Amino acid sequence: MCLAIPGKIVSIKDKIADVDFGGIIRKAGLDLLPSVKIGDYVIVHAGFAIQLLDKKDAKKTLKILRSIKVKR
Repeated sequence: MCLAIPGKIVSIKDKIADVDFGGIIRKAGLDLLPSVKIGDYVIVHAGFAIQLLDKKDAKKTLKILRSIKVKR
């Protein structure tokens, strides 16, 4: 099972983006979404951006995820 978390593209060089997942930056290939640009929100799986997200929906999802309390 995979959990899809929105990330924001903060930079692009060649076909590789730096994607911000709430302060954690990871690289993602853009081969499947070549038209994305800085500021877009995407879902990343196995190192590749696989879906472009609407900014409003991405922010709503991130807000919900931040509200979840984790017991340790």
